[in-house]
Amino acid sequence: MPEDTPAESAEFGGAEGDESTALDSVMAERHRLLSLAFRMMGTLADAEDVVQETYVRWYRLEPEERDSIAVPAAWLMRVASRISLDLLGSARARREMYVGQWLPEPVPADLFADTAKAPLNSGSSAADPLDRVTLDDAVSMALLTVLEAMTPAERVTFVLHDVFGVPFGEIAGVVGRSAAATRQLATSARRHVRRGRRARVSPHQHDEVVRAFRDATVGGDIEDLLRVLAPDVELRVDGGGFVNAAPKVIHGSNHVARWFQGVMRKQPGLRLERRETADGLGYILRDEERRYGMVTFDVSGECVTNVWLMLNPMKLTNWPLD
Repeated sequence: MPEDTPAESAEFGGAEGDESTALDSVMAERHRLLSLAFRMMGTLADAEDVVQETYVRWYRLEPEERDSIAVPAAWLMRVASRISLDLLGSARARREMYVGQWLPEPVPADLFADTAKAPLNSGSSAADPLDRVTLDDAVSMALLTVLEAMTPAERVTFVLHDVFGVPFGEIAGVVGRSAAATRQLATSARRHVRRGRRARVSPHQHDEVVRAFRDATVGGDIEDLLRVLAPDVELRVDGGGFVNAAPKVIHGSNHVARWFQGVMRKQPGLRLERRETADGLGYILRDEERRYGMVTFDVSGECVTNVWLMLNPMKLTNWPLD
């Protein structure tokens, strides 16, 4: 994939001014870029790679080339998006060879909360006649799993427009399509999102249902557990080849309930310790000495509809024990 040149970035061009101010503004964008790349890639390790490569390309520019870019933040976002688009194809191939089920990385509730729905001031208006999707759960497991079903171009378009408010005319240059075709990518992406969502519940209701799940799991009463699970509930477990995990999706309340009961019987010292996640209340699975995993939930009505259990230690680095 060719690197961006000042000519490609004409829409972001102009005189920058003081060099130290420019450096400060560039480095201040790291958190936003990581937030963008995480939504693109689904893991923090891949997102870090995208951000690192973005800064490498920035510092490869000659000083006069950097000075000619009026809004470095916009240039960085554009390059990070192109790198993500390129990497998504190879990431999909890697995940086809992944041991067991692949899940996005669960993250704390506040990790990227300050970047969601925060349009970039790139000198262009983010207003658009199409309503942007409301994303209160912009880094939730519920949304990230839907993003996995999109094509790379759909995903990049959706994240840039619906999360970060970048106009379609600018996104067109990133994905190599016309503005009209880019709008169609966004429309298709939104269909994925709407198909993947059930009726929304309030954060309070979500957490009440999840607490009931925890109490029933620890209490060992299968009838209590069945009452809190939707009949068509699905359980996905990501062990990454590091630990034993269910190799396929577990379907149905009876199978999910019995799976959790089996885990608790085998590990009677296992505790479910509450954590605030991007999906709402979740739990660290641990004993006195070690952390085993992180479980998060999707809730509809009064029942759990999806359970995501992360056991891959490489995706648990943001969840230290207290």
